[in-house]
Amino acid sequence: MFTAAAESFLKQAREIQEEELRRFAARVAALLQGPELGPEAVDCLQRLHLTVAATKYPRKLDGKFVELLQMVLCSSKYTEQVQVLCAAILREMSPCNDLILSCDEIQDTKLLSLVLSVLLAQGNKKAEVSAAGQRIVKGLERRLPEGQSARYLLPVLSKVISLSPESLTEEQTNVVSKKMADWLRYASIQQGIPQSSGGFFSNPRTRQPGPVTEVDGAIATDFFTVLSMGHYYTQDQWLNVQAFSMLRNWLLCYGGQGLKTPKSDDKSGMDRSVMSAVSTSTSSRMLPPKDRLREKAFEYCQRLIEQSNRRPLKKDDGDLQKACLIEAVTIMDIICKQDSSYVYRTVSFLKILHGRICGDATYARALLPIAQFFLDHSKMAAVDSDAIYKHLFTDIPAQLFHSPSLAFEFVQFCKDNSQLFTETSSIFRQSFPNLFKFLAWNSPPLISEFVDLLPFLLDAGTAIEIFHLLLDLPCLTAALDIQLRSTALPTSEKAASDPAVKPATCLEAFRHPLYKSMFQYLLRTKSAPEDAPERLIPLRQLLGSLASSPRVVQCAETVPVLLELFFRVVAEFADGPLINQLVVLLLQRSDELYEIPAFKDDVYRVLGSQLVMLCKLRPALIVELSTEILEFSGTVSNIQNKEAIFTHVVWAIGEYMSVSYDKRCTVEQINRFFETLEAMLFEITQLRPLASTPSYAPRAISVLMATLTKLAARSQDLIPRVSMFLSKMRTFVQSPAVTAVYCEEDLEEILIRATELMNLLKMPSVAQFVFTPPVEVASTRFQREVNDSLPFALRIVTRLLEPTPGFMPG
Repeated sequence: MFTAAAESFLKQAREIQEEELRRFAARVAALLQGPELGPEAVDCLQRLHLTVAATKYPRKLDGKFVELLQMVLCSSKYTEQVQVLCAAILREMSPCNDLILSCDEIQDTKLLSLVLSVLLAQGNKKAEVSAAGQRIVKGLERRLPEGQSARYLLPVLSKVISLSPESLTEEQTNVVSKKMADWLRYASIQQGIPQSSGGFFSNPRTRQPGPVTEVDGAIATDFFTVLSMGHYYTQDQWLNVQAFSMLRNWLLCYGGQGLKTPKSDDKSGMDRSVMSAVSTSTSSRMLPPKDRLREKAFEYCQRLIEQSNRRPLKKDDGDLQKACLIEAVTIMDIICKQDSSYVYRTVSFLKILHGRICGDATYARALLPIAQFFLDHSKMAAVDSDAIYKHLFTDIPAQLFHSPSLAFEFVQFCKDNSQLFTETSSIFRQSFPNLFKFLAWNSPPLISEFVDLLPFLLDAGTAIEIFHLLLDLPCLTAALDIQLRSTALPTSEKAASDPAVKPATCLEAFRHPLYKSMFQYLLRTKSAPEDAPERLIPLRQLLGSLASSPRVVQCAETVPVLLELFFRVVAEFADGPLINQLVVLLLQRSDELYEIPAFKDDVYRVLGSQLVMLCKLRPALIVELSTEILEFSGTVSNIQNKEAIFTHVVWAIGEYMSVSYDKRCTVEQINRFFETLEAMLFEITQLRPLASTPSYAPRAISVLMATLTKLAARSQDLIPRVSMFLSKMRTFVQSPAVTAVYCEEDLEEILIRATELMNLLKMPSVAQFVFTPPVEVASTRFQREVNDSLPFALRIVTRLLEPTPGFMPG
């Protein structure tokens, strides 16, 4: 109900016209200039903010009204709520030409943060951003008056850092680093005092501060962190929380600057680690500000990790623990990159942490930054981290593929460390089938990430298996669906099925001995290149009942995109044997696809176009794979069911079955291909009495005619047979049975192409040059242009031979 109301308000706000908005702004101005601001003024400001924020384009407001908003924002006689709303409206209108705001004279930190937020929203102008940074640091340096707090300035400082990190000088970053170190480490461990309402029932005892507690309710005995619990918080505790929230970005921007490269006579990292571990509070205050911030940040993260081991009293606190744990490990990794002396202390600490959480699926996201740390530092620390990587890549995708946030973060982790898949580490290289589970279940959101990741997974050793994985991706989605549903079944229903009884449903098949090994192969966690994918044929048929599932259909729609990328990447490294193997599999797998009609049509389209690319890379495959290609091109059903592939196969035969491309091409081989294709063309163009004429794609008929003509030009004894066949095409296209099936334009195109080809064969030497150029001419610009514009060349020949184009002897 609330959602419907919100949508209604948004719709109204978007539909407000400029004149109506002008009148409403005038009403708001009258209320702001009135003697007192009541609830109506606040309500109108909220509605105005919604109106200017509801559209992608900026709304226009009168310049005088904008000046009024600025005056209200900076005036102390208005309430905080009104000032916040005015600032929000001005931010939404940015950039604004009528802005006259200045923060030079503002001393109140809360008002300063509002004004600076408006100024920063005007655009990333380095001068303005730098000025805002200087003003914030100046405010942090001075001793603030009673009742004011620096915590209002930190969100604006974070904005400055994100817009222009270089706007702060090293001296200024040192000032902030020193402050942050104190905020992180020395916040009060007593709860804040609640604001008294001053009512009759106020009790002074209830306002006495008590100690903060841990998430499990125990009284905190160590310093305050974001995981410390209290009913009310002091200003320094709020600064503690805010400092931690911006700590990662601060360290990334400024933590590594000014570091010196260790010299040969420096103490070892281990020695410095020991010194750091026993450093006292007094000695740490003598460190440079950035080093001291790293030390306090490291201690803070250690305490957070220890706090994450406590059992929370509330579920929300448990979620906070996990989020803080992830952030703490990430920050420790950054600190170790900036100062290697922390590595040795961190390694053992995180090893223990990993052992504690690796068996708890709710902590799965925290395993990613832990793995990242060991990827970054395990060599330096000389520790074996394979067990951590193995658990991450083997168990997590298999168990938690259905978690959208984890799926995105996991694939992003793989992208960030993509070099792992190009190195020799077997754990990463063997785990790619597991990664495809994320894609199969979350295909639309993850498609762009996989487009970036797939090239790193592909090499000569994985190409064939990944080709099968891509074609079976929708089938994998269906199998994962069955796996999830099977896991959710009560234990009493998970007994193995009777081997003698055929399973009636997919769920029964999941546990049936006949299909169990097929499911295991499809859901495998490691690469298995030696296993035969043909074993999945019965499983594809069984899972046909899930073919219309929205998740399966969505997955199927991503396959053509990834297939095109697959062939584009493979073309960069594939050798002759791999190309031949891919062509054979391409023809075979066209018969072994998941039964989704739209999916099959899209895959056929991609496979057909990519077959041409493979043939261009290796024309000799037409001769080397003549048996497989003849078998495919000699099957009539392929013309109707796989026209996109069939047409490209026939075109490749005509283009590359030539001695110009392969010396092993003999007249006997040309004749074999000719006879097969001639029989195919005869089969689809013969007129049978009292039988319906099946409709074959006109493109297939045209390509068959052109290929037969090319073969005849190379084996000229075949020219009479082709010419006679072409001369009969007028009878074919004029037959009532044919005209009832094909449109007039298609028939005219077939007839024109037959005429052009027959005329070209009347000049055998010209036909041989056009269709079979000498080796030294085959790659010239002239020949490429002739091939690219063959219909144009054929029409020229036709005009030379026939004054009246289109005349065809009966």
